Amino acid sequence: MDADLARTFLLTLPHVVETQQWGANLLFWTGDKAIGGKMFCVIDLDGGGKAVVSYAAGPERFAELVEREGLFPAPYMARIHWVAAERWSALRNAEWQTELRAAHAITLAKLPKRVQAALALPASARNKLISERRKVLADKAASKK
Repeated sequence: MDADLARTFLLTLPHVVETQQWGANLLFWTGDKAIGGKMFCVIDLDGGGKAVVSYAAGPERFAELVEREGLFPAPYMARIHWVAAERWSALRNAEWQTELRAAHAITLAKLPKRVQAALALPASARNKLISERRKVLADKAASKK
């Protein structure tokens, strides 16, 4: 696995939205953050950090994963059971897919009911809601300036 393969895989999961923040980091969200979606995976594209990828592992898998060579508690996020990998070769491709799919599922299950309801809307209604919410957030940000 590498960043391109991981990105391609992550974007096949339901309701995944990708953003770029904090320099060259790709963030993957379950649901658009404008409607309350939550981040479940971060890929570091420039290698500036200690990890190439960090993701939500959940309390059940966290302790087991951080015992593996090349995996460690994610900086700033370990308290919520995130794991980071030093290199993509820390896991095989099939293991990465399993871990990233689980990270997505863990995060989706924790979304508030109103966000889950928004994600269950037909695509056109969901997109309209996201667009309206982005406008409200942009107006709010502009009024603070």
